[in-house]
Amino acid sequence: MVLLFSGIIIIMKELSTQPYKGARDYYPNDMRQFNHVAHILNKVVSSHGYEQYQTPILEPIEVYKAKTGDALVSNETYLFTDRGGREVSIRPEATPSISRMIAKRRQEMPYPARMWSLMNFMRYERPQKGREREFWQLNVDVFGVESNLADVELLTISDDILKTLGADESMYQICVNSRLVLISLMKDYLELNDSGSSDMIKLLDKKKKLSESDFRQLASEILGNSEEKMERLFEILDVKKIEDLPQMIKTNEAYDNLVEIISLAKKYGISSIKYDPTLARGLDYYTDFIFEVFDLDPENNRSIFGGGRYDGLVGLFGVDPIPTTGFGLGLTTLFNFIEAHNLKTELFPSCEVEIIPIGEIATKECFLVAKQLRSEGVNTEIDFSDRKLDKKIQSVSKKGIKFCVFVGDEELEEEIYTLKNLEDFSEEKLGIARIVSIIKDSRQKADDKDAEFEFGIAKEEQ
Repeated sequence: MVLLFSGIIIIMKELSTQPYKGARDYYPNDMRQFNHVAHILNKVVSSHGYEQYQTPILEPIEVYKAKTGDALVSNETYLFTDRGGREVSIRPEATPSISRMIAKRRQEMPYPARMWSLMNFMRYERPQKGREREFWQLNVDVFGVESNLADVELLTISDDILKTLGADESMYQICVNSRLVLISLMKDYLELNDSGSSDMIKLLDKKKKLSESDFRQLASEILGNSEEKMERLFEILDVKKIEDLPQMIKTNEAYDNLVEIISLAKKYGISSIKYDPTLARGLDYYTDFIFEVFDLDPENNRSIFGGGRYDGLVGLFGVDPIPTTGFGLGLTTLFNFIEAHNLKTELFPSCEVEIIPIGEIATKECFLVAKQLRSEGVNTEIDFSDRKLDKKIQSVSKKGIKFCVFVGDEELEEEIYTLKNLEDFSEEKLGIARIVSIIKDSRQKADDKDAEFEFGIAKEEQ
């Protein structure tokens, strides 16, 4: 692009229409799906007594350095120095931030503190299916409960979310483990030291992404090329039920805790729960119970979301620790799950009726008609363009708006307007009151359908 400015020729590079790599645009139809899912998430977590919170988008880097893990801070954080010389980061996750908030008002908070948020985050990682540099995530946390019932509650919420979206347990699996059980297996059964245990747990966390040969090679290096230890490792990995773990592990209190969590979850209707000896969760702050929810669709067989217990994180802010458990659900992976299983529901734009004025006088006077409709709670827009009538109608249909009202000079005088239903293309001449009644009846039918969907009643109909 060439511009002439004050007699100087300036050559400018043409601006790209693409968003920043790893970020995305949300057009109105995208936002309808986003808001629909966000509404369901809000409804489910609120039904369990959780209250919404919000954190700043920027945090001092120390908040994340303390306990999230070197990889996240060094490789994935958007880090910069502000004008005051402070090292700050765009938030890559929520857990350290909410822990900071709780620590700040530790004595004032009513416990148990059930908190949730839906916020956007940024991580500098390679964009791929299910992963974006900017992403939205639901965060659900419970502070002040030592009992494993808090962990079971998180599993219940996770299960409720997926079922409320229309999923059944053939579509997903909830895998559980314990960091303490893992550490015991590494140290007591594989006879690894602290460093070796840590390395092996990190390797297990990556196992599903590695080939069998690569995993064996890396595991052999950690195990000191011991064939006996390698056999023991694969004995662990072959375990399908937690009761089949080596007998020496069953004396561990964390083992009993995990067995009870699995039993209670099944008792409360979560039949998709499964013990997974490879589940490790990558972040360093997890202290005991951990879980992940996996999509069982062969084309999208990956983790949808997960979480676990992180009892020590609040204590890093100079206050007494608080028992805490929580999870984070990324909306990118959730939308992939919804699409993979055809769980999308039909959604309509916020506008319910479009006024199409006919004639110059009507174009100006139709504001009053729109005002009447809006005063009755009907979302209304006006087409002020000078396009031909058929183009205007096509545009209304393309937007997904169900109704349009034609307003001309004669209609204004008689206060009787032509209502066109764009679903069946019927037309009627009606007064405002009757138009409002028809639109609200149509809205009620859509609301009833949404309500059925939200409680899983409409699953078979879809």
